[in-house]
Formats: sequence, structure tokens, C-alpha cells
Amino acid sequence: MPTITEEVRRAPRRDAAANREALLAAASATLNEHPDAGLEAIASAAGLSRRAVYGHFAGRDELIAALIASGATRLNDIAATLEHPHTPTAIALLGARLWHAVEHVQLLAAMALREPHVDQVAAALAPVRERLGALVSRGIDEGTLRGDIHPQTLARLVERAAIAVLLEASVARLDDAEGHRLVMLSVLGTAGLGWREAGAVIDAAPELAYLPAADAEPDQARDASDATGEEARA
Repeated sequence: MPTITEEVRRAPRRDAAANREALLAAASATLNEHPDAGLEAIASAAGLSRRAVYGHFAGRDELIAALIASGATRLNDIAATLEHPHTPTAIALLGARLWHAVEHVQLLAAMALREPHVDQVAAALAPVRERLGALVSRGIDEGTLRGDIHPQTLARLVERAAIAVLLEASVARLDDAEGHRLVMLSVLGTAGLGWREAGAVIDAAPELAYLPAADAEPDQARDASDATGEEARA
């Protein structure tokens, strides 16, 4: 059984871990709203001093690097666990799961346009892009996706279609159910399905149905709760 002295020694470590998580959460929320926000604004959002930031990160770039790594890990995990024998359904499912990780996607999309993070984001998200590229190539080969565009180009367009909806959500204030469906319609339309056909695919697959966080499957519920928690902390 730990002594009182040992408990006292551990307390600062717990506080330090909590402060680091608070900084990461505040940085995610702040940078999603203002991608060029400085350490002062991030520290203020976390309820900490600027000096406290340097107890965990050497500077703004190191803090953002930690956010990129964390967000990319989450998105890569989503892609790695995704599978469905019907390729359009698989692509729609990837879009839907990314929707429920919207805070991560928005941050990574913003950082992907800013030096010195462009190469870091590209490398961190390589597994997601590889998975999407494999799905697109499979769909072209089997004739379920459009075959008039090179697979790599089509995969990039599908990715950007998903990101466009995710970014639009922050402007149009889409509700969760609307965004969930819209991102699937967008990626399927880009992949070559007509809007009626895309809607039929979505309506026919139970896996693509929108479920509120409390009723969702474990992965979907976790993604939704993460996004809700990050919005609350913002």
C-alpha cells in the first residue's frame, strides 16, 4: 500500500498528465477555429499560463506535431479496421467514420496546408490514403466505381470530397445526422455513382445507418463521443 509520501510524489505527475491533455484538447479546439493561433491563445483556452506550455512542449511546432500524431493515429485506426465486400459501401463507410472524427480531420486538413507541417501530415496519414487507394482500385477493377479516371487521382478526389463536407460542417453547422449522410453522398458521387444510386446504396446497408452516439456501434460511438467532447471543451 502506497505511503502518504508516495501519494504526494505522484500527485504532480498526475497533474502534469492532466495539464498536457488539457493543452492538447485546447490546441485542437483553438486551431480548428483559428489555424494560426499562437501559444498564448492555446494556453488561455486550457486555463494555463504560456509558461506552463513549455513544461510539456518546446514550442508551438512541437505541440502541433503531437496533435498531428494523435489525430493521424485515430484516422489510421479507422481505416485499418474498415472492411466490406461491396466497394461503394466500404467507401461510404470510411466517409461516415471520418465524419465522426470530424475534429481530427479538420485539424489535419488545416495543418496540411501550413509549413512546416505539410510533409508531416502527409506521412502520418499515409495508411489512410493507402487504404482508400486500394478500395478505389478494387472498385474500378470490378466495375462498381467510375473507370475514366486514374485510380490514384480518383482516390485523391474522393478524399477531398470527404474533407470538403467536413470543413463545410463548421460553416453550415450541419447536425450530426445530416453530415453523416452528406459525406457519404459526396464521396460516392465523386467515385462515380449517380445521386439516386448513391442514396440507394446508403439506404440498403445497415452499416451505413446513422446512429446517435448512445446507440452506435463501439467504433462509431467512440468517434462521436470524441467529437462531442472536443466541442464541449472548446
